[in-house]
Amino acid sequence: MPPLPVNRSVDVNQVPVSSWEGTSGGVINDGFWKPYWELTKPRLSVLSIITALVGYLCAQQTHDWIFFVAFLLGTCFCAGSAGALNQWFEWRTDSLMIRTQGRPIPSGIISPITGFLYGLFLGTIGFFCLFFAVNYLSALIAFLTVFSYVLIYTPLKKATHWCTEVGAIPGALPPLIGWSAATGSVGVLGWFLFAILLAWQIPHFMALAWTFRNDYKVGGYRMVPSIDPTGRFTSGRALIFAWILLPISIAPCWFSETSWFYGSIAFVMGAWYCQKSWQFYAHSKKEKPAKSLFFNSIIYLPVVLIALVVDRCCF
Repeated sequence: MPPLPVNRSVDVNQVPVSSWEGTSGGVINDGFWKPYWELTKPRLSVLSIITALVGYLCAQQTHDWIFFVAFLLGTCFCAGSAGALNQWFEWRTDSLMIRTQGRPIPSGIISPITGFLYGLFLGTIGFFCLFFAVNYLSALIAFLTVFSYVLIYTPLKKATHWCTEVGAIPGALPPLIGWSAATGSVGVLGWFLFAILLAWQIPHFMALAWTFRNDYKVGGYRMVPSIDPTGRFTSGRALIFAWILLPISIAPCWFSETSWFYGSIAFVMGAWYCQKSWQFYAHSKKEKPAKSLFFNSIIYLPVVLIALVVDRCCF
């Protein structure tokens, strides 16, 4: 039986061994499956599933419901696998940070080996679901998404401050899963979706990382805020990628992939995103503008993606 990690809130000698078996303590009382649900990082997984669905819908292909359900299930399983394997990989570090100590593995509700096998099981089911019921390209992109997130981005978080840019790649791949599932290839608009997701993530995450910079230091992560006491470098990166996002988001109009219904919405939202990023950069006290940028980034993405789907379906 592996020992519990030592952290600031858990005394190893006071945690019952039975908690490793899922028979007592913590969120297990709320239902047997809840910790397994939490292990998949549901909020992050839902974002991946939604962006994959946007790619599928924007491809404008007609498929039967069985095909669509197979695509959706395969994507869900792969997204859950990435979250579970990430938590398994980082459980020792998670036990050190206040923000993550309550996760299923560091809190002792699920053992590390169970978390690993669970993530591997989800990924295997998702891959074969896409490979046999959809097409090989969508399965390959899904595999690359999970692989790059767990085995490239995750270890890089302790190696280099460029990990955020690297991690944006698997975060931007799900629309290509959807597009390739619908068409068997990746079209021009699919790549634009990839670029929009990639650029959007940097201001979004820089704002979040600044808010939790002390936790990242405790965990030994080399995020940008960990080496940037003034926040100038952190907010500068956010601003640069917000500027990059603006022309990328309206580029589909110039390539005749969308109408100016989408283009006008993307321009307004992109300019707003740039303004929030500028406020984050310009203010010396960055806590408040960082939170504002983060919450506005959450508004930006669904508005732009919904506008894109509506444009492709109605114009």
